[in-house]
Amino acid sequence: MTTVQQAERLLAKMTRGEKAQVLQWVVQDLGDAFPGIDILPDVCGGEPCVVRTRVPVWVLVQARRLGTSDAELLRCYPTLRAEDLANAWAFFRAHRDEIEQQIRENEEA
Repeated sequence: MTTVQQAERLLAKMTRGEKAQVLQWVVQDLGDAFPGIDILPDVCGGEPCVVRTRVPVWVLVQARRLGTSDAELLRCYPTLRAEDLANAWAFFRAHRDEIEQQIRENEEA
């Protein structure tokens, strides 16, 4: 049984008040999370990537700076959707320094 399945079973046994409390904990825990962007230690060295892909946010930002349009990015990366690009741009706006550093580090490599 997966962790999600276990959580589902537990939620089914909870009162509405208990569920609300769990929801508050989850919201607090995800306070700095961005929909559509994952940061996993074993994917792309822990760099922020678009979910379902191994496309780092910094790659998309740098491509855009070099003149690549959103339409071209979607054509070059067929696993991406327009929503993914919107999530990447939002993540970049909120984490500009982090992404700028990743661009610098990868240009030096």
